[in-house]
Parts: sequence; C-alpha cells; structure tokens
Amino acid sequence: MSKKNEEKSKSKQLKEKLFLQKKNGVVKVGEEELKKADSFCEDYKKFLDKAKTEREAASYAIKRAKKAGFEEFDYTKTYKAGDKVYVNNRGKAVMLAVIGKNGTKNGVRLGIAHIDSPKIDLKPNPLYQSNDLAMFKTHYYGGIKKYQWPTVPLALHGVVALKNGDIVEITLGEKDSEPCFVITDLLPHLAVDQMSKVMTKAFTGEHLNVLIGSRPFNNDEESESVKLNILNIIFEKYGITEEDFRSADLTMVPAFKARDIGFDKSMIGAYGHDDRVCAYPALMAALDVKTPEKTIITVLTDREEIGSDGNTGMKSTFMIDFIADLAKAEGEEVRHVMAKSTCLSADVNAAFDPTYAAAFESNNSSYINQGAVITKYTGSGGKYSTSDASAEYMAKIRNILDSADVLWQTGELGKVDGGGGGTIAKFVANLNADVVDLGVPVLSMHAPFEVVSKLDVYETYRALYEFYSAE
Repeated sequence: MSKKNEEKSKSKQLKEKLFLQKKNGVVKVGEEELKKADSFCEDYKKFLDKAKTEREAASYAIKRAKKAGFEEFDYTKTYKAGDKVYVNNRGKAVMLAVIGKNGTKNGVRLGIAHIDSPKIDLKPNPLYQSNDLAMFKTHYYGGIKKYQWPTVPLALHGVVALKNGDIVEITLGEKDSEPCFVITDLLPHLAVDQMSKVMTKAFTGEHLNVLIGSRPFNNDEESESVKLNILNIIFEKYGITEEDFRSADLTMVPAFKARDIGFDKSMIGAYGHDDRVCAYPALMAALDVKTPEKTIITVLTDREEIGSDGNTGMKSTFMIDFIADLAKAEGEEVRHVMAKSTCLSADVNAAFDPTYAAAFESNNSSYINQGAVITKYTGSGGKYSTSDASAEYMAKIRNILDSADVLWQTGELGKVDGGGGGTIAKFVANLNADVVDLGVPVLSMHAPFEVVSKLDVYETYRALYEFYSAE
C-alpha cells in the first residue's frame, strides 16, 4: 500500500471512530428488521382507524390490557412483582402498571404519551340553519392551520350524556355506506380578497362551520325546516334532542383511513399520528414487558395539545396520586420514589422536510428512517417552557438503546427562533424525576393527514420496551 493510501486508510478508521455515523437507517438495520417494522405497523394502522379520539384510544388500550391480564387497580390491595393493573381516568386517560421485583423503592420507570390530537370540536349549541343549509358551529382544538381543514371529508365522533345517566356513543362518517361531513371553501373565482390575506386571516375559527344537511322536513316551507329535518334524523337514530348537545363531547375528525405511502410502502399517512404514533408503541411495550426490576407505568394522557390542563391532563394529580398509592402500600414515600424515577416522554418531533428546508437546522433535525428521535429539550427561543434533560440522564438512555441495538437519533424542533412547541416532559420534571422526550419524527405534523416511517414507529416501540426492561 502506498503511503498516500495508508494515510487515507488511517483517516477513514479515525473518522469511523470519532464521527457520528449518519448512514441511512434502512441500511443499518437490514431486511429482517424492516420486515418486523412492517408487520408491527399493520396493527398500528388498524389502531389509528379505530381510535381517532382520546376516548376511543383509552377504550382500545383498556381492552388490550384486559386481554393481556391487566386488572383494574384497587388501592386497598397489596400487589406483588409481576402483577398488572390499569387505571381508567374518566374514559379519557389510562395508566398501565407492571409491578417490578423491587417495587417502587428504587423509583419507577415512566413512559408517557398523549392520546389527544388536533380536531374540530362542536360548540355546546352547534346546530343552526342559514339560507336553507344546516350547519354545525365549531371550536377548533389544538394548534391547526385552519386553511387545511375546509374541503376535507369529516366524520363525527364522540358521546352525548343524557340527564338520566345514559351515554350515547356516536361514530358517523367512517364507513363507505355512511354520510360524511365537510367544511366548505370559497371558489377561487370569488376569492381575490381571501387569497390576498395572510393565512392566519384568510380563515378564522368562526369560518370552520360544518355542512350537515340541506333538505327541509317533509318539504315544509316552515322557518328552519332544514334544521328540523336534521334534528329529527338525529333523534330517530340516537334518541337525542337539541338540548342534549349541551352535555356532549362531540368532535369532527378526518374520515381518512390509514394508508401506506410511497411506491415502497415505507411510510404511513393518517390522521392523528401526533401522538398516537407514540401512544401505540408505549402501550405495546407495556403489554409485552416481562416482570421488570422496577415498577413500570405507562401513562396515556389527554389534553396535551391544549396545555395539559384539566383532570385528564398531565397537570392533574392523577398520575402522582397513583404512584403515591403504590408507594404507600410498600411503605415508601412518594417524594422519595419520584426523586429516583426516570421517564421517557413519548412524543413526536418534526421530521426534516426538504421542501421546507429553510425552517430546519439540518445538523440538529430528525429524519425519516433514522429511528426513534430523542429531543433533549423543546420549548422556544431561549429554551423557554421546557425541561432540559441532563447529560447524565442522556448518557443512561444512550447506553440502554445502544446496548439493545435500537436505531435512534437526536433532533430539535426546527431552527432557534423559528417557532417551537412543548411536551409533557416539563410537568414530569417538575415532579423531580429525570425525563427526556423520545418519539417518532413526523412530516406534516398537525395536518389532517400526517406521515411517519414504519421503521421509526417500530424502533420507538423497541426503545420503550428496552427502557422498561433495563436493570
């Protein structure tokens, strides 16, 4: 070998030793891992189609948990290693726990994801008639680009609670045989003024009215006869009146089915990846884990998209109260348990999109097919409204993932000063636990139809499973 070639060889060896390797994740994992990812995601797609609201996701999780041997938690009982329990918080948030060999004395391992997604909620008095069209008034939920929602086929999901205590469940618009609904838009021929506005002004919240009917009752010319016809149809189908809308949780969600994306079928397009793409792997990891060293708790929480407020959100005490009950039964203090606890806040990050490359800093972005993304901090500007995982905790997570050959990467949420966002990590950190975000990179986040990589979904499952199983 010539001296010049020998120097190149040494440079290559040194580069491999010192540089962060950025090969395509598909090349790294091999064909067998890709088959496992594809298989795992077939059930994930079914979950997406069944669970388009937090209530439906919570119900799904409880059914799977019961099937796997989980029993409803009873704070008067004492549990032993290997016992499996769940907590149902008002049908909108769920916790699953597998009691560890060491119980809670050395802390617990938490995997937390949220099961709510941006959507279009109905107002308490939603139904009205205008110019012979029946409409629903709405109030959007979470951060959306309002212009993306008109002309999208919508389905009605939710519950109506009657005064006698009965609960009426409604899902309409998902089957091909059922009607769907839509928010209309203005034709371009008449939209000169609309299209000259900035996007935040072109559509307002009060423009997001849902078209639900146009035929009058019994061909009657009576005022509001279209509204009467719609109410009559609703009453005959569900037994509810206009007054009952006042005690309802009803929402409009995209009627799309989860679909493979690309000639290679390597990605999934669907509504609600944020954050059910992390909730599903967290649920599956909880169901699959054997008797762990430390008690593991999977929390599927609500209301993250609107700040985690409310009794089913992470600002509530429902999680810490549950841990306190477990600790008390073992003679431990919850504050001591939390100080030794660790958490993966399972939430998504924005995948680098070459079409909008200017919004990202490429060296610190997450990428499709590079595995689960660890986000050390979120927030905005100068790291406002975030927790920032310590170097020591990052090293522990690196060791767990690398020891199991989990494919993972790091990422930030776009350029500094380019915007920002938060997760539930800061609320867990405020309880004196170590926490970092880990989840799936998403294209078109918060749109009615988001895109993820099948490989990234599977590697996120593997990351959570290894975290739960680690000694």
